[in-house]
Amino acid sequence: MKFDIFCEIQRASISTAEQERTLLSDTLEEARTADRNGFDIWWQVEHHGAPEFSYSSAPEVVLTAIAMNTRRLRVGHAGVLAPFRINGPLRVAERGAMLDVLSNGRFELGMAKTGGKEWDTFGCNPETARDELREALQVIPKMWTQPTFSWNSALFQMPEREVIPRPLQKPHPRLWQTASSPESFRMAGELGVGVLGTTLLSPIEFMKSLLDEYDAGIAACEQPVGQAVNNQKGVFTFVHVAESRRQAIESGAAWSALWYVHFAAIAFAVPRSVWYDQIRAGINPHLARKAAYNSRAIVGDDPTSLEITPDELPTIVLLKRLARGDEVSNEEAHEVLEHLDSVIIGDPDLCRRKMEKYRSIGVDRLMCLMQFGRIPHEAVLRSLCLTGEHLIPVLDGAAVARAKQSGLREQHAARI
Repeated sequence: MKFDIFCEIQRASISTAEQERTLLSDTLEEARTADRNGFDIWWQVEHHGAPEFSYSSAPEVVLTAIAMNTRRLRVGHAGVLAPFRINGPLRVAERGAMLDVLSNGRFELGMAKTGGKEWDTFGCNPETARDELREALQVIPKMWTQPTFSWNSALFQMPEREVIPRPLQKPHPRLWQTASSPESFRMAGELGVGVLGTTLLSPIEFMKSLLDEYDAGIAACEQPVGQAVNNQKGVFTFVHVAESRRQAIESGAAWSALWYVHFAAIAFAVPRSVWYDQIRAGINPHLARKAAYNSRAIVGDDPTSLEITPDELPTIVLLKRLARGDEVSNEEAHEVLEHLDSVIIGDPDLCRRKMEKYRSIGVDRLMCLMQFGRIPHEAVLRSLCLTGEHLIPVLDGAAVARAKQSGLREQHAARI
């Protein structure tokens, strides 16, 4: 199982341009640290109009800066928002190829259907969003590999043109699809592209059922959209590795995970009552985004959604308290989330046991969200180093060989 980084460019309570600049500078330092410690891919999201939750509104720019600041770390976009009102396929192909050249062949392309608030922002049609995602994955590899390209469908028309530059990787960069529902996991498999899933507190058994859908899709894949099948499975979840349980608590990582889940409902404009119902059911709350968009419901519009009943799940209790503005301590958050397999926060031994569960269900890439909420930058750097020291060598044996080879190349370059 390889170790990747999943990044929102996120920090709670940012309010000034200088704080934004500092966050971007910290992100670059974290990428350099990830590069030195054996992580394989840095995945950058794309979000718009989501202050505090994500400052990654121009991911290709950030990924270019990361590529220029690292030696071997691959740079992935997870994912390009696929509706054509947001990102037309030609522009995605051009920007992706340019980034592949500038990164010396280290680019990975993921596509995302998105939903909710971002559909509203750009005036997207939710009824065609999935078809636009599918069509983008069909045409982009053709733009990258054919001498000239043209297309004429109900969704996308393009006269014959030569698309430049060409990607450095052959036949082309690997293709991925972000997914949260059984249907989207199966679709990714049927298209022959890698899948990138999200936990958001959902049980590992639920993720296993989604990965099974993907495997069924791969088995049924007869004509992949790209020139090569990418059958890898990546999963993003919260990760913070500390020297001890006490240091993990003091970092505020568990509180920050709660904050992330709480703020995601706001960022994606999903009513809290609907968001909480998804978590209670043990499934990914992202599944509520399209329903929330169709209903045009307002976050928190149900005054009873923040009432706490005696039989409420402890996780929901803390989320409701955050939503009401109540104080939730680092200790309380850690006590509740420590028992969830999808929250990998603690000392190296605890984190290893939880990570092994992901490997056991067939996860090829653990996409570690390490910069989230209010975790101090220095604690993020330490978590990256501890992961590289204690966990990557155990769970990704190939990383040791990659790091050794990279070191030999650097020594050779220094000699000449």
